[in-house]
Amino acid sequence: MTDKIVILRHELVPLCGSYEVRFPDDRPSRYFYFENMPSRRAQPDMPSREEALEQARAFTRAEQDKG
Repeated sequence: MTDKIVILRHELVPLCGSYEVRFPDDRPSRYFYFENMPSRRAQPDMPSREEALEQARAFTRAEQDKG
């Protein structure tokens, strides 16, 4: 059985959090942060939850294609 790259959602504060792309080896995780409340965004270019998930999925696909 092959270990897989997994995507985990972290959302301690409602509508604000990150997606963690976790690797099966010792590489550090990659995080994709999101904020779904535009009025509360610390950075105006912060992606929405859906955009961050798509970024995490695209990154995961690219990493899986490498191996």
